[in-house]
Amino acid sequence: MWKILGVDSLYLEFADVWKRRIVEVVAEDGGDGEKFASIMKDSDVRYMMNGETEIHTFLVEVPEDISGDDLQFLADEILRVAKTADFPFISLNGQYEKCQVIFDANREPEILGLDKAEGYSAGAAFAPILNGWGGAGRQNPFS
Repeated sequence: MWKILGVDSLYLEFADVWKRRIVEVVAEDGGDGEKFASIMKDSDVRYMMNGETEIHTFLVEVPEDISGDDLQFLADEILRVAKTADFPFISLNGQYEKCQVIFDANREPEILGLDKAEGYSAGAAFAPILNGWGGAGRQNPFS
């Protein structure tokens, strides 16, 4: 059975369980649980597994306006939990699994699809690249 921070979990719910449990564990282990929870509530967590390296990744997408101090606080608290908790971040049948936590505050504008950012198009976004080719590439005249 898979466990995330000591709690049984199904593969499809790893991100949600990790986010909920890391907030609980920080508060239980004497950290500043209220501050941690307030920052994490505005963060999205995604889970990915690299089958080649067998490394589990929790990608924490924090708000763009997060301060450097708050980001450092998140990292410090997560490292403290990793070093002091009686259980691994992720395990399978009681065996430790390699894992990493990545923070991301960079939001690229969406240039295609339903949530396309106003004023952006694939042609405009890639124009500097195409222009750098010295005329070897052509822009789509319909963008």
